[in-house]
Amino acid sequence: MTRLLAWAALLFGLLYFFLPLAGMTEFSMKMRRGVYSFDAYRAVLGDAKFQETFGYSVAMAFATIVFGVLLVVPTAYWVRLKLPRARPYIEFITLLPLVIPAIVIVFGYIRLYNTSSWLPLTGSITGTNFLLMMGYATLALPYMYRSVDTGLRTIDVATLTEAAQSLGAGWVTILARLILPNVLVAVLSGAFLTFAIVIGEFTMAALLDRPAFGPYMQLLGANRAYEPPALAVIAFVITWGCMGLIQLVTRFSKHERAKA
Repeated sequence: MTRLLAWAALLFGLLYFFLPLAGMTEFSMKMRRGVYSFDAYRAVLGDAKFQETFGYSVAMAFATIVFGVLLVVPTAYWVRLKLPRARPYIEFITLLPLVIPAIVIVFGYIRLYNTSSWLPLTGSITGTNFLLMMGYATLALPYMYRSVDTGLRTIDVATLTEAAQSLGAGWVTILARLILPNVLVAVLSGAFLTFAIVIGEFTMAALLDRPAFGPYMQLLGANRAYEPPALAVIAFVITWGCMGLIQLVTRFSKHERAKA
C-alpha cells in the first residue's frame, strides 16, 4: 500500500509539472494556422534582440561565476580551516539573499551608487554592468557557498593544508592546485545554478536598465502571442540542461573516485 501511494504521489507530481509544460509547448507550435510548426522558435532564435540579450546574460553569468568562485572558495576554505566558530554566522549571512527580495537589494544599490553618490557606478555602462554582476553574485551566494562548503566537507582540509605547507606551498598554490581541484564538482554545481539564476533574473536587470535576457522575456510576453511560450520552453530547456550537467558531472566524479 505504501509503495502504491508513493507511485501515485510521483505520478501526480509529474502530471502537475509536465502537463502545463506540454500545453505551453503545444500552443507555441500553433503559430501557423492548422498545422504544427517551429515558426515561433525560428522567429525567437532569429530575433536580433534575442541574440543580443542572451549573449549579454551569458557573458554576465560567466563573470558572476568567476567572481563567485574567487570570493566563495577562499572564504569557505578559511572558515573551515581557521574559523570554525564563525561558520554559523557566515551561513546566516549567505542566507540573507533568500529572505531579502531582489527589488530591495537593487533599490539599495541605486541609492548608494547613483550619479549623486560618493561612488557613481550607475553613471557609466561599465559601472552599471559591474553593479549588476555584484547583484547576481549576491543572489547566487546561498547556492554557491553551500555547494562549495559541502565539497569541503568531503575532504580533510587540515591534513591536506599541512602536507602542502610542509612541501613549501603558499596559500595561493594550496587554493589553486590542491583545494580547488578537490572541490571542482561542487564548484561546477554552484556555477550551473548561478548560470540558471542569471539567465532568468528580471528585477535587477530591468531596474538597472541593462539589456539582459529576463527583461527581454517579459517584453516579448507583453507584445506577442506565440513567441513567449516558445521562449519559455527555450529557457526551461536551458535551466534543466544546467541541472542535467550537474548530475552528469557528479556521477562522472563518483565514477572516477570509484576507479581510483
